[in-house]
Amino acid sequence: MSCASIVRSMTSMESSQETRRKVEAGLGKRRRREKLFQAAGMLATAVGIAFLGVFFADLLAKGSSAFVQSYVQLDLEFDADIIAPGGEMDIAYADFDGLVRSALRAEFPAVNGRNDRRELYRLVSIGAGYQMQDMIVADSGLLGTTQTIWVPASATVDMYVKGNIDASLDEALRPLSDAQLGWIDSLLSAGKLDTRFNSALFSNGDSREPELAGIRGALMGSFYMLIVTIMLAFPIGVAAAIYLEEFAPRNRWSDLIEVNINNLAAVPSIVFGLLGLAVFINWVGIPRSAPLVGGLVLSLLTLPVIIIASRAAIKAVPPSIREAALGLGASRMQVVFHHVMPLALPGMLTGAIIGMSRALGESAPLLMIGMVAFIVDVPGSLSDPATALPVQIYLWADSPERAFAERTSAAIIVLLGFLLVMNLTAVIIRRRMERKW
Repeated sequence: MSCASIVRSMTSMESSQETRRKVEAGLGKRRRREKLFQAAGMLATAVGIAFLGVFFADLLAKGSSAFVQSYVQLDLEFDADIIAPGGEMDIAYADFDGLVRSALRAEFPAVNGRNDRRELYRLVSIGAGYQMQDMIVADSGLLGTTQTIWVPASATVDMYVKGNIDASLDEALRPLSDAQLGWIDSLLSAGKLDTRFNSALFSNGDSREPELAGIRGALMGSFYMLIVTIMLAFPIGVAAAIYLEEFAPRNRWSDLIEVNINNLAAVPSIVFGLLGLAVFINWVGIPRSAPLVGGLVLSLLTLPVIIIASRAAIKAVPPSIREAALGLGASRMQVVFHHVMPLALPGMLTGAIIGMSRALGESAPLLMIGMVAFIVDVPGSLSDPATALPVQIYLWADSPERAFAERTSAAIIVLLGFLLVMNLTAVIIRRRMERKW
């Protein structure tokens, strides 16, 4: 070996060793940066989970008490002279509230004076009279009898029983007087005031009285709107996705449509509400506050999401499936509906459910079409006045009564429960039906 070759090999070895030292020196720095990045990611995840934990803990602490309601036990007399004077039942003009007041006076006979009796009557909800009316309508045999019935207490009594009113405050600073506190304590000690499951929360519509307010009307309104949304948005969205992916020519028109679909998915939801107000209500003439118009607006809102998800599911089907079907003599339509669509269906269903979850939680577009109105009756059809669960939450959150605060949190818990079930369903469908190639 010549001297020049030896010198070149030694120089190359020194150069490689120097490069190795630099790489090793830089490698340690890169590993430290990687560990720092991992620590920052773990910290961010922990902070996010902590905030979620605080949020859910606060929500449960405020809303769990709404699932129970205070009830007062009274001996109510279905007086025939008041309910059926002359032997003919007169429900419309019968003074059921007077019968409830008579039962309260019989429970506290020592209470005299007009003001004292008014305070006594405020211990029981006005729903007690309606409860008596419903009972006598359901069973006329109760006429002339005395029944021991649990009737709903007023909202202030319910708040006191649940510990939300401080009895140590001065009488002028709390909604219950000293006399009322004495009567409540007397009922508690006698076992005639107790808390039970609040079935009215799920069986009643909205009410000005917190103890009678329920979410059934809002749930039915949301249900009808989701029915309209899924019946319109899913078939239209899937058909549009199939056409754009499988049949549409690749030109500037299809590119323009694709860009607009992507832009519509990012449009603020209140814009869809303005569109629904202008088109469906002012032009078409659909009644305001109807689940039908709400479902149409939510269909417009959900349609871009379903189209994008369906197109992604169709793209995920391997081209070899199409080529094999075409090679065996299948037509383009047969390839799409017999081979591509069944394989893309899990992704389509997942996108549809996620889109429906978004529609269920929307309130801004519904406010624009009048679904913010105070609706007491539970809707029975698509054209009846109705509200939705997110709007109901908005209305209760804006109410000054303290008892509505816990019902607001309870309604949020119910809404989050529905959203969790829908998203979990989407995950299960995807895992059960997905195909791997």
